[in-house]
Parts: sequence; C-alpha cells; structure tokens
Amino acid sequence: MTENATWVPESVDQEIPSAARLYDYLLGGAHNFAADRALGEKFVAALPSGRDVARLNRAFLRRAVAFMAQQGIRQFLDIGSGIPTVGNVHEIAQAADPRARVVYVDYESVAVAHSQMLLEDNDNATIIQANLVEPGVILGHPEARRLLDFDEPVGLIMAGVFHFVSHDHDAPAIVAQYRDALVSGSYLALSHFTADISPAEMAGVVEVMRRSADPIHTRTRAEITELFTGFELVEPGLVGTARWRPDRPEQAADQPGGSQIYAGVGRKL
Repeated sequence: MTENATWVPESVDQEIPSAARLYDYLLGGAHNFAADRALGEKFVAALPSGRDVARLNRAFLRRAVAFMAQQGIRQFLDIGSGIPTVGNVHEIAQAADPRARVVYVDYESVAVAHSQMLLEDNDNATIIQANLVEPGVILGHPEARRLLDFDEPVGLIMAGVFHFVSHDHDAPAIVAQYRDALVSGSYLALSHFTADISPAEMAGVVEVMRRSADPIHTRTRAEITELFTGFELVEPGLVGTARWRPDRPEQAADQPGGSQIYAGVGRKL
C-alpha cells in the first residue's frame, strides 16, 4: 500500500525503508512510510534506547550549531541533513544571525522534497540532492557556490551520517576533501555510531539495517577520531552525544542511549 501526499515524490519506492525516514520516525515525525515504521520497530527491538539515541543525536546537532554560531560561524554546510524536523540548522543559525547561510545536502528524495518546501521562502538556505561520498559534486555545486564563501570559515556538519559510508570507502580521505576546501577557523561537527560500548546491541542494529537502503557501518573511537585529522577537537573531545556540552551536565551520565554514538566538534588548524 502506498501513501499519497504532496511530500512524496513519484520516484520514491515506499516499500524500501530509508535511514532518513527511519530517523524521522524515531524522532516522532510524520514523513515516513509503513516500511520505515516496521523497520523502526525492529531497530528499537535490537536497541531499546533507539529513540533516545536519535533524540540525543539531534540535541547534539543543536548544541554544536549553537556553539559554532557563538564562535562567529555564519555559513553552514550540512551533509546528510535528512528530513526537516524541529531544530533545523537554519533555524538555529538564523536565530543567532538572520543573515546566516545554510546549504543542506541529502540524497534521499523525500528529505530533499520536504526541504525544498520548507525553504521555499528562505533566500539564505537551500538543499542539494547529492551523495556525501562525492565531495567534488557538492563543493562545486552552483547552489553551494551561491550561498557559501569558501574564503571565509564554514561550519561543516556530518551528524549521524558517516556510519552509512561503507568500509570499502576511504572515510578519512573523503572527509579530507571537504576539509581541504575549508579555510583555517572552520569547524567540523560529526557524530557516528560505534560498537565500542554495546557490541551485542549494535550487532543487532547492523543486522536490522541490512534490510534497508542504508546499511550501518560502525567504527571504533580511534577510527572516528581519525576523521578529525586536521581539526583540533574542542572540549570535551570525542564523547557520547549526551556528554557533549550538555545543557544539564548533572544528567548527562544517566541518559539512556547517550553512548552509542560518538560526537565531537573540531576547529580547522
């Protein structure tokens, strides 16, 4: 059974679940299909804290963007932005400065279609449909060049997306291509699933996600740290999402799902 809605592009196969729509479902969004919801229930069965993991990753994104805005960053490149939900990057950045510019990137058609509708009247934000493993396509895209000045610092965001890049790709080399396009003083905010903390649960998650269009590939703390090569990690370094500059530090250690995803922000040297 297919769902008819203005946000569903005709080309989308609603029977194949996607990570973007699964994430939307875990966050309580409405832009997902029956196949995504079925997969979401299996995801939560494998990882009971799955909804908390999604919520905490989204909260990390919000805090990271606010931090970068406090450091004077006024332009952002959000790779793997997903389906828009509460606390989008442009909302946070433009609350700090209405002139802030944001380029979103995703390859999932529903995410792109819904972003286009949301940004229709926002001259300082746009969406590009592209795959993060093709930095040249993204960095050279006319929309990226229209809104971003690469002679000035940029906030590069890869929140909860690089674990969809398989180990067949040279992950550090991909990030390096983005890094090399940025001037000193730019920032990288990145979060990534790991099996370091709960290997059995994460093995279950990996198995569940094999049935989707976007399998998950976990990485170790050392492998994720390597993605920050050329960036100096700001305090508190690479930590679980709940522990990265929490709004309420006294509760950070007790957050369910707060350690399945490592998160960090680095400043380009």
